[in-house]
Amino acid sequence: MISSLQRILEITAYVLGGLIVWLILIRIVRKLFHFPAPAFIGIFLDSDLRRGMQPAEDFIRAAGIQPGMRILEIGCGSGAYTTFTARAVGPKGKVEALDIQPAMLAQLEKKLAHPAYLDIQNITLHQASADELPFGDGELDLVYLITVLPEIPDQARVLAEIHRALKPGGILAVAELIIDPDYPPKATTTRRCQKAGYLLEDISGNFWSYTARFRKPD
Repeated sequence: MISSLQRILEITAYVLGGLIVWLILIRIVRKLFHFPAPAFIGIFLDSDLRRGMQPAEDFIRAAGIQPGMRILEIGCGSGAYTTFTARAVGPKGKVEALDIQPAMLAQLEKKLAHPAYLDIQNITLHQASADELPFGDGELDLVYLITVLPEIPDQARVLAEIHRALKPGGILAVAELIIDPDYPPKATTTRRCQKAGYLLEDISGNFWSYTARFRKPD
């Protein structure tokens, strides 16, 4: 019995040790090369396992998403949070789902064609780069990025583009998860966004998963 328990503990230690080493190596690579999450992990990104670590309802509340808003999701991927946001803003609201990768948008389009989502008619897909947003000045009520901002090579430019497209008093919400290879601590996210001219309103969550909400000055 004791030997079996020891074996289980040894295997657990090896697995955890290997995972830690793997995460460290990934983080080193990501520090050197910035690129969006590959489309083949879309299945994991849009999964209950992922949302168990970053619940959609918690994010929506922390971000300040309200019915009737026009919202931009940058880096929507395969749509892990897009449909939740669309239902939260309701039929009078609108969700602009933007991703640079056509393969990710194809996964989201396929998802929206499923009978479970046919009631959602307020999502528009955009294949574009975040540093040249296809929106006019002051058009958006809220912009959010979930584990996306650190993937962007020129974050200052993207934050400036978001600032331009937001209405005065509009909201920028940035959510991060520690298992993401690009995970930045709260202080880093806060510093980047404040430097870009946003005012910090609130940070909810914890070290493992958090949402920082900022506001464009009126």
